[in-house]
Amino acid sequence: MTGFTVFDTAIGVCGLAWRDDVVVGTSLPEGSQARTRAWLLKRFPHAVEGRPPAAVRAAVDGIVALLGGARPDLASIPLDFSAVPEFNRRAYEIARTIPPGKTLTYGDIAHRLGQPGSAQAVGQAMGHNPFPIIVPCHRVLAAGGKDGGFSARGGVETKRRMLVIEGALADEPTLF
Repeated sequence: MTGFTVFDTAIGVCGLAWRDDVVVGTSLPEGSQARTRAWLLKRFPHAVEGRPPAAVRAAVDGIVALLGGARPDLASIPLDFSAVPEFNRRAYEIARTIPPGKTLTYGDIAHRLGQPGSAQAVGQAMGHNPFPIIVPCHRVLAAGGKDGGFSARGGVETKRRMLVIEGALADEPTLF
């Protein structure tokens, strides 16, 4: 059985789905609790909302802590890669090594994959990341450290907000 939960974070309501003690997907905020729930149910139509088991609860707590400014290591959270293409899985494994407050470029990951010139494919893989936050695709930037695209709700602004929380980008001053 697949279960899911939605939970509050510093950037909004996120979601997580699991099977047994393994995370099968996560969701960045979709604008409201109802929209995040609907997004998870669209992706996992037979999932049942409920209280996650202890191992999965630790993943939820880690996400909440990370988005609250702490620096937990989420790399040990078990993920179900069974439906993920091999290239993407390898790119996600490299992304999981990027600590909070640090970034790599799509090209950096392509080089670490031993496939220089595949930066665009890395970008596409990050755009299809089924585990945002746990697989920190927000820490992967375009060449020259530019934001690049971000397909989650809120786009690049969501990506920048997470990077500011983690200390990878300076908070930009406002006029006020």
